[in-house]
Amino acid sequence: MISFLRQHVTAATLVQLVIEVSWLFAVGLLVIHFKEGMAKPLLHAAAPALVFALVMVTLNGAFGIYRRHESLSSSAYVLRLCLAPAIGVPLAYVIADALPGGGLFQQYVGIAFVCAFGGLLLVRHVFVLPLISRILPHRVLVLGTGAEAKLVEASLATAAPPGLQLVGFHPLEKEQKTLVSRRRVIARSGPLEATVKQLGVHEIIVAVREQRGGVLPLRSLLECRLNGVQVTDLARFFERVHGRVPIESLKVSWLIYGQGYRQGWWRSLIKRSFDLSAAIALLVFTLPIMAVIAISIAIESRGPIVYRQDRIGCRGRKFVLLKFRSMAPDAEKDGKASWASANDARVTRIGRLMRRTRMDELPQLINVLRGEMSFVGPRPERPEFVAMLTEQIPFYAVRHSVKPGITGWAQVRYSYGATVEQAVKKLEYDLYYVKNHTLLLDLLILIDTVRVVMLGEGAR
Repeated sequence: MISFLRQHVTAATLVQLVIEVSWLFAVGLLVIHFKEGMAKPLLHAAAPALVFALVMVTLNGAFGIYRRHESLSSSAYVLRLCLAPAIGVPLAYVIADALPGGGLFQQYVGIAFVCAFGGLLLVRHVFVLPLISRILPHRVLVLGTGAEAKLVEASLATAAPPGLQLVGFHPLEKEQKTLVSRRRVIARSGPLEATVKQLGVHEIIVAVREQRGGVLPLRSLLECRLNGVQVTDLARFFERVHGRVPIESLKVSWLIYGQGYRQGWWRSLIKRSFDLSAAIALLVFTLPIMAVIAISIAIESRGPIVYRQDRIGCRGRKFVLLKFRSMAPDAEKDGKASWASANDARVTRIGRLMRRTRMDELPQLINVLRGEMSFVGPRPERPEFVAMLTEQIPFYAVRHSVKPGITGWAQVRYSYGATVEQAVKKLEYDLYYVKNHTLLLDLLILIDTVRVVMLGEGAR
């Protein structure tokens, strides 16, 4: 596992990205080279070919092709494979116009795409992924067989990074329950360090919540660590593999002593500068769209065009959030706050379209200009919900240590939350963002937001 600007990338994924970028770059070069009859130097179109490769791989990533935390159905996988080039090819064509050799690339971009796309699927599924599993195995042993170990087993069943091999579960003397698959439980035939050496283990995941009272074999774990074996607790495992921090395994000490939570003036300056420039540019660009939306809302039903609602922001401060009204004017005539539900009858026809495309959020660009929100951050909740969730969910107030955002890590990784249980899941992603937020993570979230909007994920 490689950490780049606090973002975790497996060595297997990095190898896959390098191979795929190299393949796309080579195809872009060779198509032009052969079509021009070898008259031009091979590197004449290197710049547009490299842009083509990087754009395609970036969009593949944005549409979740490289994501390991979920299993995609065949139809979802094919849809995302098609959407990436549908955006990427025109985008690479436009960018190429400003690059040396771009004219040649524009002539043959269609042929380059057909060759690259067909070959890429073959390279990825026939060559790269099987090869990674063989040359970069990462053998993992889970310490424990109880509820926490079952969480690890379930998570690895849905998120299986290339090359990761679950060796099994090592039982503990003071842990009586066995909730994992019994066929994967390793019989204790000696000390832990001997088992680790015999099975060629690279990493031990400590899946035990209560670690006091001599539950853990600390001497054996130290011996393994001194022998170069990585030892990972449950919170760090979920943070690394799934991009979230499970509440049930979280301790105050992890928040206090854990790395991250950097919010220096330089990071704040960069984030604020980006927010201001992007908000101004988007306001200018979307002004005609917002005018059409405003007229449509006024025609469909009486009531305010822009809806104002109290939300809780950074450090628990209250502010007024702006949205295009997507519900009937009397949506909460009883005065009680309530979450939106699937196929909510209160949503108007134009409101349903706005919610699906997230256009109802456009007025929040004003909140960004005011400094009440950022482009990226945990979504702000209503005071009524914050009071309820703070009482019921541990560490809920931690999400208010950064500015709320128009989009966020929880929004691109999890669906809409309309229950306390779903709010817990969203908080797990918000805690990851609060701990690890960087400019790179913000950019990844913005790219992922394109996928969410285009596929209508999580809309209510």
